[in-house]
Amino acid sequence: MNNKKINVMVVDDSAVVRQTLQSILASDPNIGEVVCCGDPFVAAERMKTFTPDVMTLDVEMPKMDGITFLKKIMSQHPIPIVMCSTLTEKNSETAIKALDYGAVDIIQKPKMGTKAFIEESRVLICDSVKAAAEVKVKKVSGTLKEIQPKLTADVVLSASKDHSMIKTTEKVILVGASTGGTEALSVFLQGLPPDSPGVVIVQHMPENFTLSFANRLDTLCSMSVKQADFGDTVLPGRVLLAPGNKHLLIKRSGARYYVETKDGPLVSRHRPSVDVLFRSGARYVGKNAIGVMLTGMGDDGARGMKEMKDAGAHNFAQDEKTSVVFGMPKMAIEHGGVDSILPLQDIAGAVLSFSKRHN
Repeated sequence: MNNKKINVMVVDDSAVVRQTLQSILASDPNIGEVVCCGDPFVAAERMKTFTPDVMTLDVEMPKMDGITFLKKIMSQHPIPIVMCSTLTEKNSETAIKALDYGAVDIIQKPKMGTKAFIEESRVLICDSVKAAAEVKVKKVSGTLKEIQPKLTADVVLSASKDHSMIKTTEKVILVGASTGGTEALSVFLQGLPPDSPGVVIVQHMPENFTLSFANRLDTLCSMSVKQADFGDTVLPGRVLLAPGNKHLLIKRSGARYYVETKDGPLVSRHRPSVDVLFRSGARYVGKNAIGVMLTGMGDDGARGMKEMKDAGAHNFAQDEKTSVVFGMPKMAIEHGGVDSILPLQDIAGAVLSFSKRHN
């Protein structure tokens, strides 16, 4: 086990943001020194004597924008980088693009005057930074322990032991992903044809980023991709992505599957939560569901995937070799909810093959 603490560099032109992030990160026992810099030029100079394990990087800054600095770092001396943003529509498109240039994740920049938000996001921010460190230094995974109690899907949807859902020929693919999931989802969805069964996804991502991410996927994939709205129908050829800061549930009315977005507490420290989606899949989709667990840190979705399997679903998980972080797939496997473990590039084909055989 590697007990080395994670050194972090915070690069942001706002003194308030730097101070807030430094306070939040320094409170985590797994995080060591936190160095703050006001712009990329100061950061580059500081990196001559301080080598961070992870960097948090603002998008819009004077002198040099965060995307340009990201490109320079990733082309010269790559380190895990977590982008920060104020979540404006203008910035969200830019931050999503940053993932293509090598950023590991996106976290929400703290908003002053919103004490509840800061407290609620404390663990999520630290988890994001620690997950980024795991991407670079694989051996630190054993030290990334979740130390605070977590709510389960019970707070959104009670568990159901009635798995008598009538099987139909219409399959639905339910997907969960987190760290590394933006690229994994792109690979997975591009492997599905335009007449594929409907897909419903929870990807851990802040509010407002999901719309830009869905729009980007829509340009890349044969299927139609959109951010889910309350009441959207799940249809063959359509992908529905959970909106940031909203839980997403799938439900059924007669032969029609549809989704609901819902407020509520964080579940497994997330909103949207994969556990919530998968539990609703167990209750309302049952034998018609195909579960897919992609790369991500933590255990969100592990319990829900086991519930889906108990309800008759067939579930796939991404393997360790192709996962950026083998947390969520590993925990789903350990909970006994996974039927098949495959490399990322093989999952789409396996899902389609299973769907055709069991229609």
